[in-house]
Amino acid sequence: MTNDEHSPHCLNATEICFGMNRATDEKSLKAFIQLFSSPALLDELIPRLSDPEITEILDLLSNIMGNHFSEKEYHSLFLNT
Repeated sequence: MTNDEHSPHCLNATEICFGMNRATDEKSLKAFIQLFSSPALLDELIPRLSDPEITEILDLLSNIMGNHFSEKEYHSLFLNT
């Protein structure tokens, strides 16, 4: 993977835009998730989440991965095993 694939700055936060076209939506979603998953943001956000919010996030992400990845892909891409 290139450094750009892990950089939250592939798109500037002001360049994140949804609803124009699929390619822009995909680039924007990637940048949004990368920004969202920054350690500093997560360190502040996670303690503020309610138990139901934690469950909701886990359910959503698990369901999305289950719908789109085989078990082998899940293990290699998510669990790095």
